[in-house]
Amino acid sequence: MQNVTPVTIAELKTACQAAKAEGCRLVTLSCAELDAETVDIIYHFDKDLSLKHYRLTAKKCEPVPSISDIYFAALLVENEIQDLFGLSFSGLVVDYKQTLYLEAEVRKTPFCKYSVAIANKA
Repeated sequence: MQNVTPVTIAELKTACQAAKAEGCRLVTLSCAELDAETVDIIYHFDKDLSLKHYRLTAKKCEPVPSISDIYFAALLVENEIQDLFGLSFSGLVVDYKQTLYLEAEVRKTPFCKYSVAIANKA
């Protein structure tokens, strides 16, 4: 993949605002689990049939800032990533709270190789 720029959580929204100011449209987001603690989220943008991408490496246990206030359509793919990877996005304009997919088997974060066991509080 060409034109990939790494961004931090602190830089993400500024980078997306700059892309919008340049006239870029949001194509989609891709998410890939790297290990038990981290994922890569790649933000794909297009302008005049030229793609550029921002790569955010994020910890699963920390919320990722939503860009749905910049690109409204991002709310769907961010909610989908919440369902499929168990991440959380802060500031979503519409947050389905991991119920975008209603099927119970999907609510078990199927795209995560590593799962987090929560101790039973007895």
